[in-house]
Amino acid sequence: MEQIVNLHIEKLPEGVYLATSEEVPGLVAQGRTLVETLEIARDVARRLLEAQAERYGPVHLKSTEDSFDYPLVISG
Repeated sequence: MEQIVNLHIEKLPEGVYLATSEEVPGLVAQGRTLVETLEIARDVARRLLEAQAERYGPVHLKSTEDSFDYPLVISG
């Protein structure tokens, strides 16, 4: 089952990107590019959710529907 985790992403003065999430406590991911940061965040979120599920039971996030909005970032 696919679930949606909302991320807050900011570009730091050092030029790297930082991703955090209010929905998944402890999720912090940093990368040199936006794509790298998203890949790291996906892996961190998966691991945190698995650990939480083992300790406390399944974590209920919004599941993907037949349709949802997704911001597409295009470099130019």
